[in-house]
Amino acid sequence: MSCENQNKIGLCFGSRSGCLYRCTAAMVISITISAGVVFLEMARHYSTQEALDIIMHSDCEDGSSSSSVDSEADTEEASESTEDASEVGTDQLESNSDSSETESGGELEEAAAGWTSKNGKVFWSPTNTETLRYVPAARSLIPGPTHYAVARISDPASSFALLLTDDILQHIVSMTNLHGRRSIAEWRDMDTEELQAYVGLLILAGVYRSKNESTLCLWSEKSGRSISRATMSHKRFHQISRTLRFDDKLSRPRRRDDKLAAFRKVWDMWTHRLPMLFSPFSDVCVDEQLVPFRGRCSFKQYMPKKPAKYGIKIWANCDVKSSYAWRLQVYTGKAAGSRPEVNQGMRVVLEMTEGLQGHIITCDNFFTSFALAEELLRRKLALVGTIRRNKPELPPILLQARARAILSSTFAFTKTHTLVSYIPRRGRNVLLLSTKHRSPDVSDEMKRKPVIIKDYNRCKGGRRTNRWPLALFHNLVDISHYNAYVLWTSIEPSWQQQKPYRRRLFIEEVGEMLVTPHIKKRGRLPRSSAAATMVSDLQGAAAGPSLISERKSRRQCNFCMDRRVCSTCCKCGKFICKDHSLSICSPCST
Repeated sequence: MSCENQNKIGLCFGSRSGCLYRCTAAMVISITISAGVVFLEMARHYSTQEALDIIMHSDCEDGSSSSSVDSEADTEEASESTEDASEVGTDQLESNSDSSETESGGELEEAAAGWTSKNGKVFWSPTNTETLRYVPAARSLIPGPTHYAVARISDPASSFALLLTDDILQHIVSMTNLHGRRSIAEWRDMDTEELQAYVGLLILAGVYRSKNESTLCLWSEKSGRSISRATMSHKRFHQISRTLRFDDKLSRPRRRDDKLAAFRKVWDMWTHRLPMLFSPFSDVCVDEQLVPFRGRCSFKQYMPKKPAKYGIKIWANCDVKSSYAWRLQVYTGKAAGSRPEVNQGMRVVLEMTEGLQGHIITCDNFFTSFALAEELLRRKLALVGTIRRNKPELPPILLQARARAILSSTFAFTKTHTLVSYIPRRGRNVLLLSTKHRSPDVSDEMKRKPVIIKDYNRCKGGRRTNRWPLALFHNLVDISHYNAYVLWTSIEPSWQQQKPYRRRLFIEEVGEMLVTPHIKKRGRLPRSSAAATMVSDLQGAAAGPSLISERKSRRQCNFCMDRRVCSTCCKCGKFICKDHSLSICSPCST
């Protein structure tokens, strides 16, 4: 309905009892109905901490038990909550079993009048007749690479350089040289080109499927890669790996002040650039990543259902369409001596979605709650996620499963929320909450999945070290070259479009571009003939045609005929390799 006086009061009342239609105006009034009392307050955008304080304060005043229930579900020990539910169509979809539920037999009763939640505060209707139609808010961000990124990307290497910037590299170089001088007597200072070459070798090792392979094998003349030997010696690579540092240990603050102090500056400089280069599309996913790590770390997490089980947990907000990592946050655990954090999942989602508007947030049941959905709506964001059965806002009738038919769906609606209970198999009950979907739509396929579940499935979709900062650095490099790939293919969609493995080609090209400048500066040729040929070719191409014409031609060894060499015998002039030559001093040669 239309509102004639929307510019005067900013609120329009519908003809139905209790139905409010919000209008665009300079002044917006929100109305909350609780226990027959109407509260009016000015609607505004609350910060994450303010929103949590308001919700927690209201829970305490109402005498609700939801805080205690949420605190039991949201502790870090229960952070890995997903269960296998292949019947729903993905191994990430959580199943909620109600084997302990005591039910009376018979069919599920149809409650025409609706259902009341367990805490008595939320009324759910079996139909969507009173549900308001969802209209996404206008986005303030244009999806895809930002103008800042488009203006600075000319090739794959420049795309990667926007993430691992010169400032980050220079900081790592200075900290590494500082530690190298303190710990190694014969330390030779490293520059940014050598660090780039080191990073390039890490990237190429991943491209060549060398995970968990010994570096001795990578530098082996028989089974290794020529580009590794051409870039730097194995001794130098091992030396850099030992001394790589990201802060000054002597000036580091106490660990209890910041557990991430050893990597904090690099992490903040890097994560600050992620939103600068890309704006997500309408669907984003908030989830957790476990960086595999089994060494000593005060905030190492144990997640038995993850493949690695032990590691460093990172909260991640990723674009669904491109999988671009838009915002990341390392979880360093609770403070020493403090209680487990209450409503941790809600706090994480609100922080990870700061700055977004008009987007649809997808998350699992560790994050999803009724209060989170309401707060996201205030921020013009929609929520789709699985929800745990212990939430007090759920109606008890949707938690029953034994008396219901397999592949059946039961919907419940409020004016802004939709709840669905789906039975994929006997004894399994999958619960999802959505503020995006406003109708009881079910797919026509054989399993008759609700559309909410199909949207959820669509959107929900390392190298070993003993030092956790190095593990985070390797993960930083992995995410950087994937984000760079997203940026480059968004700007140049026709690049290698006909090849199904173009991501591998992109990573390989970036790795080669990173190591090439250091190879051209190398002073001595490597012992391996193939690596020496690669160095000579690159240095000759950089020097120009004049140097190439002066250089001796390379021919096969006259004795073994296996290697192409440029060294000749001083007496007979035959081409010889190192295996068929002798090293003698100058007095003996005369």
